[in-house]
Amino acid sequence: MKAIPIPDQPALVRRLTQACGGAYTPEQRRRYFITGPQWAAAYEGHALFHAPTRKPVAFEEVIRRYGEIGIGWWCTHDTDVIPYSALLGDEQWAIVERIGKSLAEHGVRCSMVTTETFHHAVFAASPAAESPQVREYAARRLVNTVEMGHKLGAQFAVYWPGSLGYQVQGAVEETETLRWYADGLNAACEGDLALSKKYNRPTLKHCLEAKPFEPAAEILLPTSDAMLAFISSGLLKHPEMVGLNPEYLHELMWGGAPRAALARALVCGKLWHFDINDGYRLKHDVDIAVGLVNPLDWLNVLVLLRSHGYNGPFNLDYKPPRTTSNEGVFEVSFPTAVDRFISLWEMAGEVLEDPVIREAASALKAGGEVRDRATADAIFEAQKELLTLHELIAHRLFQIMIGAHRGRSFNI
Repeated sequence: MKAIPIPDQPALVRRLTQACGGAYTPEQRRRYFITGPQWAAAYEGHALFHAPTRKPVAFEEVIRRYGEIGIGWWCTHDTDVIPYSALLGDEQWAIVERIGKSLAEHGVRCSMVTTETFHHAVFAASPAAESPQVREYAARRLVNTVEMGHKLGAQFAVYWPGSLGYQVQGAVEETETLRWYADGLNAACEGDLALSKKYNRPTLKHCLEAKPFEPAAEILLPTSDAMLAFISSGLLKHPEMVGLNPEYLHELMWGGAPRAALARALVCGKLWHFDINDGYRLKHDVDIAVGLVNPLDWLNVLVLLRSHGYNGPFNLDYKPPRTTSNEGVFEVSFPTAVDRFISLWEMAGEVLEDPVIREAASALKAGGEVRDRATADAIFEAQKELLTLHELIAHRLFQIMIGAHRGRSFNI
């Protein structure tokens, strides 16, 4: 093949994207509670060891392109869209008004807001630092973001305490730091109670997002289980207002099973928001788009969520690869990420209706006929053939994922 002239490359990408097929229409995509973050679409490809590979993208462009793709919801950190110099003053509200107009113009709604409490140098020792001035500023920022959420019509606020921890031993007293962090969340919730009356809206759902490592070397709330313990610790004045925003990869990073973490949140009634992406166990936070690494695990995750009636947001918290162009972010990366999610979600519905899986699961729950219920050997003998159905169910899941249940096969 000859070298491709630069002007011809976008058309080639579009043609091959269309050749893939399997795309949903914008109208079909809008049926799902899929949310697109400002930070994901505006990610410039930079990282600790990587220079940017893309140009900056303003919120107007992100919202417009989400509307065209069919992503019906948008979310943001406060400082993704508001410069630090404008925070906590009149200028920020002028920017919020512009955001609201852009959302309305393109048929997109704001689902969630979150406060950046990790990037600026003021948070070098976390938003729950020893300094009362830092903690007071953090609390003001949290309440300020809640008000932005109310002005934009958001339903959720998310908190990622990635810098809540330490780099060197003995740097913090952990119980004190956790109490100070709770003080910030208490300020956010109490501010929300007042603001909800002011704006005549329901309070937001305040969701904690765990991450096992980075940026702090040792993180105080590294997993969703740690977050659940924190919510029920007695440190929060309004624990009923606080739930979880698990992230798929964050649970996978430490070697855990995302589905099991979600199940524990479900039984506690605290699974309110879900960040969706993909990646690898026991590695860093690569934030790959959903379904590109662990599609079978993702199918299992969505079977769990569908079977329990989860109706919260699915937030596309991933980074388009550094090798993807600015145009490719909106022409390829986000549309295909949404379409893979929808395909997996609909496959999960097929799993729940599949007669083979239903009969196998029912047989396992019925158990075998036991003559002597007081004897372990007799109980095992009555079940041992049924237990083979575990592997059969796994095989059937694979068949559904590749379409073999509909007769698809490969000639050899």
